[in-house]
Amino acid sequence: MADNIETTGDAERPNERKVREGTVVSAGMDKTAVVTVVERKRHPRYNKTVQHTTRLYVHDEANDLNVGDRVRVVETRPLSKKKRWRLVDVLERAR
Repeated sequence: MADNIETTGDAERPNERKVREGTVVSAGMDKTAVVTVVERKRHPRYNKTVQHTTRLYVHDEANDLNVGDRVRVVETRPLSKKKRWRLVDVLERAR
């Protein structure tokens, strides 16, 4: 029975966390950045490609993001009223 308790900590998560890639549009807050994620879908009836933009509030512990950076973020526990994502890595720095 004790062996079972020890191994549960090593087991991986039952469901994967969501991962998104987007562009930083605001970095003025302390340890927080706003990232826009553009999702392109085909309209079910008209078959036209439709863009849907979502703004995510991302936790940036090092405060090193700048507007225009391409980043990868992952879902996490609620960190504040709106912040539910954290920074994984910077894919491309703004020029």
